[in-house]
Amino acid sequence: MTDAVSFVLYLFYMRIPTRKPGKYTNMQRDPHMTKVKYDELSKELTRLKQARPEAIVELKRLAEMGDFSENAAYQLSKGHLRGINQRILELEDHLKLAQIIPTAGTSGRVQLGSTVTIEQEGKQQIFRILGPTETNPAKGIISHKSPLGEALIGKKIDEVTHFNLGGREIEVRIVMVE
Repeated sequence: MTDAVSFVLYLFYMRIPTRKPGKYTNMQRDPHMTKVKYDELSKELTRLKQARPEAIVELKRLAEMGDFSENAAYQLSKGHLRGINQRILELEDHLKLAQIIPTAGTSGRVQLGSTVTIEQEGKQQIFRILGPTETNPAKGIISHKSPLGEALIGKKIDEVTHFNLGGREIEVRIVMVE
């Protein structure tokens, strides 16, 4: 192997910091996402793969400056490349396991991808139920893993369901499912 190839392999496979064992260490990422989110992550992956060769060249250039222990620019560049490599691995894994959420059908039941109108204490709210990677409560997008999302999945129009939020039991009625 040439020095350049071995250097590139070293950089790609250099040790990536791992999270200390804890509550969230072994949790699997939810694979459910819309086609739009899948495309967005694919574009990010492509962009990172295109940026990696430039980062490798920059790191190699900084490595030639001498003493690694006092070369702050080298250390920063190495951390930057490590971050790119880690994100590439995460994205490849996430996209490989991805399950595209189909456009909601007209089954009349709440399912992943459904837009649901609920009524609570005389007020109506509209929510779209998607995977955890796309949640945005301010825009009415909730996860199917959230307390409300879990309570709504599988229910149909005019059904009443309950869920716990902050120690309170909340009752909602399903008005419409799209």
